[in-house]
Parts: sequence; C-alpha cells; structure tokens
Amino acid sequence: MKIVLDLAWGAAVRLSGQVFEQLGAQVICLHDQADGDRINVNCGSTHLEPLKAAVKEYQADLGFAFDGDADRLMAVDAQGREINGDYILYFWGQTLRAAQKLPEDLMVATVMANLGFERAWKQLGGKFLRTAVGDQHVQAKMLQTGAMLGGEQSGHIICHHYGLTGDGMLTALHIASLVRESGMTLGELVDQSFQTYPQLLRNVRVEDRERRRRWQECEAITNAIAKGEAAMGDQGRILVRASGTEPLIRVMVEAANSQLAHHWTSELVNVVERSLAN
Repeated sequence: MKIVLDLAWGAAVRLSGQVFEQLGAQVICLHDQADGDRINVNCGSTHLEPLKAAVKEYQADLGFAFDGDADRLMAVDAQGREINGDYILYFWGQTLRAAQKLPEDLMVATVMANLGFERAWKQLGGKFLRTAVGDQHVQAKMLQTGAMLGGEQSGHIICHHYGLTGDGMLTALHIASLVRESGMTLGELVDQSFQTYPQLLRNVRVEDRERRRRWQECEAITNAIAKGEAAMGDQGRILVRASGTEPLIRVMVEAANSQLAHHWTSELVNVVERSLAN
C-alpha cells in the first residue's frame, strides 16, 4: 500500500514511518521532524488539508494524520475525504463483533458522535452508550460497563484488547490492516457503511465565567432548545455545552438535512448571544 503520514512535528515522528515501511508500505511522511514550536500548527489531525492534498498528489491508497502527542488519529481516503473517529469505531467494532470479541456488541462514544453512526450501529444489533466529551469519560464508562471499544469523533480510540489509552499508531495499523484484509479501498468501506447526518458546530464567546458555567439556568436558552428538539423530533438533536478550556458556549445541531441543521443552529446561536454574550 502507498500511505501518506502527517506526523504533526510531534510524538509520532520517530517511529510511525519506520513501522509502516517495515510492514511493507510505501510511505510518504509530512511534518516529520520533531519541532516543539510547530506541533499541530496547520497540520496533523486537526488540520487535514495538507494530508488531503498529499494523498491526491501521490495517488496514495490512504493517509493518516496524528496529533502532537499521537494518541489521536484521523484518516483520509484516496479521494481526499476525511474519515473521522465515528467511522474508525464503526469499522473496528464490526471486526471485533465478527470475531466475537465485543461483549454485548457494546460501543461507547461521546455526545459528539454522529447520529448516523449511532443508528447504523444499532441497526446491526449493537448497543451504543454516550458520555460527555473527553477520553477520560469514555474510559470511565468502558470500565464501568465492561465495554472493550470506545472513542471520540476526534479520533481518540480506546480498545481494551490492546491497551488502556488512546494510541494513534495502533489505530492507524488497525485501519490499514482492516482495509487490506477487506479487499476494498477505504473509500469503498465508507460508502458501504453509513451516511452521516449534517452536523454544525458554532462557538459563542461568553467572557463572564459565571454566566457560562450556569447557562442551563437561562430560561430563554432552555426554551429554545426544547422548541428545536420538539420541531425536529427524531430527525435531529441539539447539544449545547460550555467549553471546559475556553470562554465559549458550544452549540451543536445535527439533523436529517442541512436546512434543518442551519436553521436551528442560527436560532440557538442568536438566543445564546442575546442572553449570555452581551
């Protein structure tokens, strides 16, 4: 296989290229020197444009992008399409399920996991649990329930058959092996899996820490959320949360079509701005 690796100037630099070459791949590496000043800067799993361009330029089978500390991984297919953690969990889950290594066919994801992914997994007969955003919450739920596979849309995947933490290298190797053994391309696997629901995420800057922390006490916001959820029914969902690291309220709307998603995202952002940001 011809594989492009974006090493994000970080922790993946020393081993990733060597491992894939020793396993027989033709490897093209991007951002492949350790440089603490440039880790994740316009590269890696949070900035996929360089990887997408390189996969197309070199006509590679697929590409992998690590983040700075190499616990997260995002993939790109031969057409340059982003393959996030939802798809990675779905493919890895199918493999474990077929090998009868997924107790109760249980998968753990976060509130950010796409509704299309959840419904596809349940259609296979699987169970699906959501946690708050953060790999520590996924890990806690996995330990509590005995689940063997879980992760985040951002590419942080935890499989207890192999370890207790996210490991981008391990995830990349599994995806590459899965693609090779399937006899299909990564793009073909995606096309035969599930359709994601349009998912919009908007951030509203709220400098007042108390307002931000206690946003759920704002009746205008809770009423707007209730109105949106009632209007969409089972055709969508709404997630509003305060960022744990930045002075932001994050508004996410997921719906069966982009028109619904855009409409209710705009509605909720306007209410949050009027109620908290001024």
